Amino acid sequence: MINQLHTIQDFIRWAASTFNRSDIYYGHGTDNAIDEAKQLVLPILNLPLNIPAEFYAANLTHDEKQLVIDCVLARTEEHVPTPYLTNAAWFCGHQFYVDERVLIPRSPIGELIQNHLQGIIDFEPRNILDLCTGSGCIGIACAYEYPDAEVDLADISDDALEVAQINIEAHQLNHRVLPILSDLFNDLPAVEYDVIITNPPYVDQEDMDDLPLEYKVEPELALVAGNDGLDIVRRILKEASKHLTKFGVLVCEVGNSRIALEEQYPQLPFRWIEFRHGVDGVFVLTKKQLIEFEDTL
Repeated sequence: MINQLHTIQDFIRWAASTFNRSDIYYGHGTDNAIDEAKQLVLPILNLPLNIPAEFYAANLTHDEKQLVIDCVLARTEEHVPTPYLTNAAWFCGHQFYVDERVLIPRSPIGELIQNHLQGIIDFEPRNILDLCTGSGCIGIACAYEYPDAEVDLADISDDALEVAQINIEAHQLNHRVLPILSDLFNDLPAVEYDVIITNPPYVDQEDMDDLPLEYKVEPELALVAGNDGLDIVRRILKEASKHLTKFGVLVCEVGNSRIALEEQYPQLPFRWIEFRHGVDGVFVLTKKQLIEFEDTL
């Protein structure tokens, strides 16, 4: 086979055909075999996704051919998500380094950030916390959107913070984005935040058991949160108000655990965000609301 494929176009076509014959699951940035093939082959060759059309006729070296073949087989036989094979993912229009130590960026919160948190806050935040940061993509995207803000990236995982640091340096944001090792709020500095944004673990055990193999390659620590998926969210709700400014807000993603959350806290005035692409499971609560209902948390 390696002697029958020659050009970039050959390998993208072969990869797409191989994906179509496989049982891989799309959900980490693409939804079809051709886009998945491009997202795999081009970064593996250290080429941008928008290469000029004439590049597709370029021949690969023997080593490049073998590398692409190995990655395509890892994608189909081991169900390794493409971003782990390329160490590249995109969020809010920015490229981030990722590997198996962190979740692959895909949060709908990105849409909120790109819309400048419209309808959530009506002021420019000075301090932002990205809680359960993983790769740091949410906090770094906030740093781009709010160039005058200081951003803290907190995570319980040393491994995740090592990845976040790679991204902080890649985006040249060392001067105002700080990674912090902390079990939620336990080890944070004495700072009140205008915005706390969090995509915490929220997958319940039933959903975890049913996840496609691609998601099971991701770190379980960043996914599972007890039988109902709310172990971490309960702690966040209980503690967040102490770390917010007077007009501060909590933005939290809970995905499919929304139903369980509403059943457990029927009194809380969750404001659920409607997204352009139809996803849901992200709520907003103000500090005032969290304090008002703190006896029930």
